[in-house]
Amino acid sequence: MIHFNNAGAALMPTSVTETVANYLAFEAVTGGYEAQAAYADELQGFYLHAAQLLNTRPENIAFCYSSTDAYARALSSIPFKAGDVILTTNDDYISSQTAFLSLQKRFGIRLVRANDLPGGGVDADHFIELARKLKPVLLAVTHVPTNSGRIQPVEAFGPVAQEVDAWYLVDACQSVGQMPVDAVAIGADFLCATGRKFLRGPRGTGFLYVSDKALQAGLEPLFIDMRGADWTTDNTYTPQTTARRFEQWESSPALQLGLAEAIRYANEVGLSVIESRNRHLRERLRVGLADLPGLRLLDEGDHLASLLLFTLPGHETPAALMATLKQNRINFSMSYTNFALIDWERKGVTWATRFSPHYYNTEDEVDFVLGVMRTFLDA
Repeated sequence: MIHFNNAGAALMPTSVTETVANYLAFEAVTGGYEAQAAYADELQGFYLHAAQLLNTRPENIAFCYSSTDAYARALSSIPFKAGDVILTTNDDYISSQTAFLSLQKRFGIRLVRANDLPGGGVDADHFIELARKLKPVLLAVTHVPTNSGRIQPVEAFGPVAQEVDAWYLVDACQSVGQMPVDAVAIGADFLCATGRKFLRGPRGTGFLYVSDKALQAGLEPLFIDMRGADWTTDNTYTPQTTARRFEQWESSPALQLGLAEAIRYANEVGLSVIESRNRHLRERLRVGLADLPGLRLLDEGDHLASLLLFTLPGHETPAALMATLKQNRINFSMSYTNFALIDWERKGVTWATRFSPHYYNTEDEVDFVLGVMRTFLDA
């Protein structure tokens, strides 16, 4: 089996699966609360490893159930009112776009999207121009859009967020785990990530970075619970001083431990090493796909992540290609127009196949996939 669906869910290291299984086995004979108490020190390790990953402090990290979960908690902490502006891009994730539209419908906020460059990706100059002109309450940018694989210049928008006194929310769902991500250097107030993709952690895990600025301003999730706050009088509560105010009391210690191990593993391998290896595999795959007649790569440029999307002009549906890939035991992912409505309507795309190799893939696997694609297109 060749796993080229790491942008969906990567293969977990053995140490991650063993960590989860060992905890569950212990919990089964010990009791849920008792097992959690026994593993208290190990559970704290999650915050240490995640802080190292993002170049921050453990106090700035909250455990969540997914990147979308983290994103929603961050959004819910901003006290929007009618007329407030959210400035974002055409390529932000479908769940983020629908969340913005929901805020627009419920609170009357104004949603503005910056232009794309001719070759794709946000026009940073236009984004900054709009930020200065509109004075938005929130800047929201996806680091690596799931529908394009282009690395967006998120570090360019941190200073302008400070300049216009806006909150800055970065979706790093596809970048954390495949390249170094420095939340502080980016200037994000919130940065969300998932465990299941390039970090190689368990599904049902994610985390949220919250800046000191956001914590000191008193931002907190709308539905804060007993994990995030202390009930101090009949009619008052006091939020936790750290990012853990964004957590909820009920969680899975087994999965949190698994995520901690996945992050520790990635830190040990080294994100710069992972990034370099991914770049090598991606380029080998990209050059090979670009050389195949009848195949259209959807992304060009120098700033690409380990996500390659392509479509086959003249093929109304991907059914035959999907069957061929499955027959050859190649894992992949499919995307359709409603996943990236604005970008793909502009490109005239109705479906695309996504290959996303990761550092544990081999050159032989890349070449085998290219051979399968070549045979399919020649048939």
